[in-house]
Amino acid sequence: MHDKDRYDDAAEPLLQIDRRVRTAVLPYRKTPAVRALSWFSELGDQPQMRILAGATLALGVLRADLRLVRAGIRMAIAHETATFAKSLVKHRVIRMRPRDAVSMDDQEPRPGHDMRKEQSSFPSGHSAGAMASARAFGSELPEYRPVALTAAAIVAAAQIPRCAHYPTDVIAGVAIGALAERAEAAAWGLMQAALKRILR
Repeated sequence: MHDKDRYDDAAEPLLQIDRRVRTAVLPYRKTPAVRALSWFSELGDQPQMRILAGATLALGVLRADLRLVRAGIRMAIAHETATFAKSLVKHRVIRMRPRDAVSMDDQEPRPGHDMRKEQSSFPSGHSAGAMASARAFGSELPEYRPVALTAAAIVAAAQIPRCAHYPTDVIAGVAIGALAERAEAAAWGLMQAALKRILR
């Protein structure tokens, strides 16, 4: 059996879930409830996440709150790391969004490069950016970590009923966001250790 055949066999159950979920939610994507959810989910878009990180940093400066300052900086770094990582994947995978797909083939990811919005479903950038930012925020303010992670989870999950992404797109986006924040945390720790040595 070729590697591609093994990959296709392993991926098929996940693709079946994607298809079934798409079929189930597609009729409801323009209902008032889903439209309201869609509005909230747009907080996970790149401009909004950058504004949120900047606002956190600015609030920290105004209040002389070093934790908020660090949180804002780390949110920005984690978000940009996640955005870079998900863009690397999007540049290599073509997948039509659930709302635009017509045939079964349209719904399957395949290697290629096509950055048109309707062809770049995999992975979910909203999910990646929101999760990375929420984890970075929670690292500095652990008492608010559950709230931040819940908000990120809602942003990610909302991509499915609004038919912007398939479940596997969202799962991949969340994973990318988590890994991006881990990379940011490691780099942040190294930077702090280096500063301590310099300031001795």
